[in-house]
Amino acid sequence: MSEEILINVTPRETRVGVVENGMLQELHVERTSRRGYVGNVYKGRVQRVMPGMQAVFVDIGLERAAFLHASDIVRPPLPEAAEVPSAGGGNGHVPSISELVHEGQEIVVQVVKDPIGTKGARLSTHLSIPSRYLVLLPHARTLGISTRIEDEIERQRLKDVLTPLIGEDVPGNARLGYIVRTNAEGQSAESLAFDVTYLGKVWRVVQENIAKAKVGERVYEELSLPLRALRDLLNDDIEKVRVDSRETFEKVAKFVHKFMPSLDDRVEHYAGERPIFDLYGVEDEIQRALRKEVPLKSGGYLIVDQTEAMTTIDVNTGGYLGTRNLEETVYRTNLEAAQAASRQLRLRNLGGIIIIDFIDMTDEEHKRQVIRMLEKGLSRDHAKTTVYPMSQLGLVEMTRKRTTESLERQLCEPCPACMGRGTVKTAETVTYEIFREITRAVRQFNAQKLLVMASPKVVGRILEEESTAVAELEEFISKSIRFQAEEHYSQEQFDVVLL
Repeated sequence: MSEEILINVTPRETRVGVVENGMLQELHVERTSRRGYVGNVYKGRVQRVMPGMQAVFVDIGLERAAFLHASDIVRPPLPEAAEVPSAGGGNGHVPSISELVHEGQEIVVQVVKDPIGTKGARLSTHLSIPSRYLVLLPHARTLGISTRIEDEIERQRLKDVLTPLIGEDVPGNARLGYIVRTNAEGQSAESLAFDVTYLGKVWRVVQENIAKAKVGERVYEELSLPLRALRDLLNDDIEKVRVDSRETFEKVAKFVHKFMPSLDDRVEHYAGERPIFDLYGVEDEIQRALRKEVPLKSGGYLIVDQTEAMTTIDVNTGGYLGTRNLEETVYRTNLEAAQAASRQLRLRNLGGIIIIDFIDMTDEEHKRQVIRMLEKGLSRDHAKTTVYPMSQLGLVEMTRKRTTESLERQLCEPCPACMGRGTVKTAETVTYEIFREITRAVRQFNAQKLLVMASPKVVGRILEEESTAVAELEEFISKSIRFQAEEHYSQEQFDVVLL
């Protein structure tokens, strides 16, 4: 499988695309005016304690107060505790939020989810600082290994290599723990030792920053998008990293040489005249990823709907008639849809609850194969996903971890014409609204004439199809009505002016 990372840099925006076999699979966008906060560590102050929600709002210097749940607050470990803190807290019973923090308390927190929509950032006091192969957990005393490293021999080797290194890096029995990332599989002891030393230095700097920081100040900043993408995505499977900015290329090359010297030769500066995203067809893929309809090669298609509560994906056969029978046609369409859906989730960065409405199948083996195809497609996704069995209605419920806004929410805003509804009133509906407004206006105010300004389509319909109704209305109100088309008016917009 041919896999490349493309980095496109302009003064105000940086984009990173992951291309597999010529197809865009992931897109990450970072704008100078609106950099993400995930991974950043701040010194904050508790603003408000909400016992009913087991949470507090914390001021960390952002526009909106951030949210911290009791389960995300570090608590003294239980005796003999040796597990990695989980999202649920790790110690079983969660004490009352009032026992853990109080209003006005200064607290060091890390952003785990960016502000999304009207919600503030989500915080945790379980700090984690990632490197190439490891994640430092300052408040844990453990060594955990990614479940994606399945080979037991390799897991044991990593434990054997890291245990003495971690022991050496814990002066005075300070509580430092580590998680071994998937990227560490097969790496040498020297590479792992380098990461342990690097993380130790970073943590010491963070501690110094915490000691002198004021409330609302950042004490640790996550890497910029290009470096973050290479840290998390660059591995032996990536054939090339192409960067179209000389300045960014030099930073990237320096970063790779320091942390991944064996992959030095894979980073290159793209100096072509044609924009790098155009060369690989990425711009067209981005435009397609913003549409609701996703065509399938077979003639079927998906409809992707993102709402506040969840994302739904509807599968349709479209023009695909198949070659054997209906069950076979449906099965083939669903297989292709499962593969396409997994790619769309990753490409559009859709998270939270996701419902996929496959076409009904009667064969149980076919259902299992479709689920397997979906899981296979999701196996290359870097975000954590959980897929549940297909229901009797042919629905598949799944979740995908969300830390940042979806591609659509990053690049788009609600349509001013329909205010995000996705539909606009018909010209006929607007016409009758205008007639009602005219009747209402003449009852309230005295005027000899009326001027109606509306969109060309609505005015055209009134003058052509509703001319008789206009004559009857003029006779009823005993006033003349003039209609004026305004090019810049949306279809639902109109004004009735008394002259």
